[in-house]
Amino acid sequence: MKLPRRSTLLVASHNQGKVREIADLLSSFGILVRGAAELGLKEPEETGQTFAENALLKARAAAKESGLMALADDSGLCVAALNGAPGITSARWAGPNKDFALAMARVERELRARDTSAKFVCALVLAAPSGEAEIFEGEVHGHLVFPPRGKNGFGYDPIFVADGLNQTFGEIDPAQKHAISHRARAFEEFARVVLAP
Repeated sequence: MKLPRRSTLLVASHNQGKVREIADLLSSFGILVRGAAELGLKEPEETGQTFAENALLKARAAAKESGLMALADDSGLCVAALNGAPGITSARWAGPNKDFALAMARVERELRARDTSAKFVCALVLAAPSGEAEIFEGEVHGHLVFPPRGKNGFGYDPIFVADGLNQTFGEIDPAQKHAISHRARAFEEFARVVLAP
């Protein structure tokens, strides 16, 4: 599957931070990005057992409903000492109001000063209205810090420090995060396969 320049791509997410980040990553490719909320699309129930399965569900549903190529992202924080939790339930840990301050406090409470090794995982899925789809995955490893630091980014960014850095994703410049994040790594593969001339 290829996505020509000046195409419209639907980002199958109601998370404005995620839509903005993907739009930033695609800006140099001349792709017009629209979010699912902007088109009034429903969010499908995430019943998959992996990030890739959930992204596939979202991408196919959005592409079918909109008639546009759709890109879905399912990503989350996986903490080694919590057996990979919150993992695919990362957003659910923030509750119905998506309060990530509560989610970060829960991570800290459940860790109880154990090993703070963690990683962010991202699965990107591009789906056509026909149902055809491709999956791209990326990870970034690091550790957690408490209390949360920084106002940039979204979700768990204020507690995650990537390997080789001493600032959280919430503290670093968004351009720096876009260059090294789990989403950026999945996006590199996506760009190589889908956006190449």
